[in-house]
Formats: sequence, structure tokens, C-alpha cells
Amino acid sequence: MKIKSFIISIITLFVIWVLLNHRLTPEVFISGAVVAFAVGLIFCNSCDIFNDLKLTPKAFFYSFLYILVFLRELVKSNFDVAKRVISPKLPINPGIVEVKTKLKSKLGRMILTNSITLTPGTFTVELLDDRIFIHWIDVKSENIEEDTNMIVRKFEKYLEVIYG
Repeated sequence: MKIKSFIISIITLFVIWVLLNHRLTPEVFISGAVVAFAVGLIFCNSCDIFNDLKLTPKAFFYSFLYILVFLRELVKSNFDVAKRVISPKLPINPGIVEVKTKLKSKLGRMILTNSITLTPGTFTVELLDDRIFIHWIDVKSENIEEDTNMIVRKFEKYLEVIYG
């Protein structure tokens, strides 16, 4: 068992438990701790998803920055898609593009692909090793490097520090 993943899993499960209960009474605290520990013990035998997570002050700071960048991109892309819906004369050029990522960790890649999918106008279709296939509402380039710079790099530079 990977101790780091086990401990992070227990903490994550406990925090979710407390948030779902909306209070921190002794009963909620004790039952949450017991359940989180039991679930972690049962399901974390081969759990290695959190091993690449860095628990440093720099990683926490970059996590905060990442959330801000994600929210900015989310708002920008929502306005872009809304503009396309309201004004159907705006040209769209939908297609699937291939981009590359430098991220090595499973969790970092998962967060990257989910961030891309949650941003309106893009949808992650498939992840194969370091290549990501994305459906894009307005393909601006057929060049992998240009597409990667437009879609992936803004998220990736923060995720590299957090997940390696």
C-alpha cells in the first residue's frame, strides 16, 4: 500500500463526508473518520493515483493560480460559445485536433483533460499516452504545436508544478 495515497484518500473522503453532512458534530466526525479509514483501507491496496501529487507550498500556490486560470478560461470560452449561438453568422470550423502534453502523472493528465472538456467549445475525445484528441468548435490550425499552445499550455504549466 502506498502510504501517501492512502493518507490523501482518507483526508479527501473525510472532507467530502463533512461537506455532505454540513456540520462537524462529534458523531459526524467519528463516523466520518471511521468510514474514511475503512474505505481507504479496503480500496487503496493498489491506489497510486496521488503518488505524483506534490505537497509543497509552491504546489499549493500553483493550485490556487491554476483555479484562477481555469475560471478565466471558462468565462472567456462561455462568452465565445454564447456569441456563436446568438450570432449564427459567425464562422465555425469544427474538427478534431491532436495535441501533446508533457505531463507524466495520471492525475495531472486527468485534470488536464477534464479542464479541457469543462471549457465550452472543446471536448476531450481520447487520451493516448502523451497525445490528446480534442473536438474543437473552431479549429484555428492544423499544426499540433500551435493547437497545443492554444489549448493545453495555459493549463499545463501550472499542472506540471502540482503533479510533475
